[in-house]
Order: sequence, then structure tokens, then C-alpha cells
Amino acid sequence: MATQTLFITGTDTDAGKSFVSVALLQGLALLGKEVLAFKPIAAGVDDSGLNSDALQLQAASYRQLPYSQVNPILFDEPCAPHLAGSIDLGQLQLWSEKLATLSSDLKLVEGAGGWLLPINNTQYLADWVVANGWPVVLVVGMKLGCLNHAMLTYRELERSGVKVVGWVANQLDATMLRFDDNLADLQQRLTTPFLGLLPYSPNGVSQNDAKALAAKLLDVLKLV
Repeated sequence: MATQTLFITGTDTDAGKSFVSVALLQGLALLGKEVLAFKPIAAGVDDSGLNSDALQLQAASYRQLPYSQVNPILFDEPCAPHLAGSIDLGQLQLWSEKLATLSSDLKLVEGAGGWLLPINNTQYLADWVVANGWPVVLVVGMKLGCLNHAMLTYRELERSGVKVVGWVANQLDATMLRFDDNLADLQQRLTTPFLGLLPYSPNGVSQNDAKALAAKLLDVLKLV
């Protein structure tokens, strides 16, 4: 059976795609799965000249790949990638062909920004995901405005024809008003499996939360 690849998208920049991806990597490792994660496009570098989100994915994967494999396209400026330098779908497709040769139980490909991230004047990162037929996990950054952002993103995912395997609620604001009501509202409106809640945790996800999230994902994917 071919290794399944999942694309991780979010309701916006800073919704917590990397936070959720790392939690999934940690939880899946606890469940004995060998998983690799990638961030093909990143904008913004740390003091090392590399992207901090991509470095987290590299470190949390079951084996360390060279950074250039984890994050092949990197821009120094933390801005929309197509403003920093145009990207062609063919360039991404060549990378995804190399991705297919790597062995693991599962592969996570983290997006940049939100679902409709422009990569040049006419194309979007979503076009590449659709072309590869990758199922998608939606990360909802739980904050004021998340209902609108979640529904706009989910409707566009549905319109594009990709399979949304589930969604994750990532609590960004420890003091968000009516948090439980917002979460319940989204569970009613989003007609795809709810994979779990990652509570506000600036020091990282607990092992129990990571393991529960990963177990739910595996159940949905029928890999257990």
C-alpha cells in the first residue's frame, strides 16, 4: 500500500498549522508510526537563516532529513511568498515526485498561510494540492472571528473537491469569550470528523493530547 500523504492547512496565518503538525508527529510516534513532515514553502527566517516552523517539523519527524528536503523553497521575508518571489506549480510538482520516493507510514505536508495562498499571479498553493489529490486536515485557530474563517475555508475546500479528513481546534487565546460555545458551534457546522482540541499550551502539547489527536486521525484514516 502506498504511503498516504496528508496536507495540513489552516484558517489563516498563525492558526497553528505547525503546532498541530508537531503534535501529530509526536502522537503518531507514541503510537509506533514512522511519520515524516514537510513544509515546502516558508517565508521568514530565524538567526540561523532557516525557518523555525520547518525546523520543528524536521526535528519531530521519525528520522532527520536534510533541511533542503523538508523546506525546499524558503524566502527571507515573512510575507506572502508570491511577493517575495514567484513559484511555479511545476517546481512544486518536481519536489512532490521526490517526496513520493521517501518511505514512511505517513507523510504530512504543511501549507503556508491559508488555503488560497497565491504562489504567483495566477496560481494558488491549493491548485497543487488538488492536482496531487491529497486529503486535507483543517486547523482552525480558535479566536474571535474563527467561525467565519472556518466556514469560508471549509466551503472552499469542499468546492475544490479535495477530501477533508477532519479538523482540529487549536486554542490560540486562553481568555477567548464563549470558547465552549464557539467550539460546539463549529462541531455542528463542520460536517467532517472533529479530530480533537489542542488547548492553549504555550509550553507545548501534552503527550496525552498529542496521542489522542493522533489516535483519532488514524481511526479516521483506517490505518489502525
